[in-house]
Amino acid sequence: MTPSRLLAQNPEVDTALRLSAVPAWAGPKDDDGDKGTDGGGRGGTETGTATKTRTKTKRPNLYRVLLLNDDYTPMEFVVLVLQDVFNKSREEAMQIMMHVHQKGVGECGVFPYEVAETKVTRVMDTARKNQHPLQCVMEKQ
Repeated sequence: MTPSRLLAQNPEVDTALRLSAVPAWAGPKDDDGDKGTDGGGRGGTETGTATKTRTKTKRPNLYRVLLLNDDYTPMEFVVLVLQDVFNKSREEAMQIMMHVHQKGVGECGVFPYEVAETKVTRVMDTARKNQHPLQCVMEKQ
């Protein structure tokens, strides 16, 4: 079937094709029937600055995950927790564990809220399952 026969049979298609064939620069006409002249002699061209609004994404609040010292949890267990939950090397885990032991509190890492909350929960669950009183908390940085 030729395009002209298709258009003759479907007037809606013909109208839609003609409307879509209007170039974007042609633009709509005013009430006067002319293209954009406002009677002020400016010819309808407007000047201005094209602006593009960019949305700035806000960084999430960060939280410090802290281990608290107690007199009952074995040091080796604390090192294992630091390696397992916080992916610390053995040397780094030993340094953090000694800091907790000597100072009473030590930072395991800084994370967004959901990650920090998950890590605190994992530490507390592991300590509870192994019957240790190890405490882990998080605080806003």
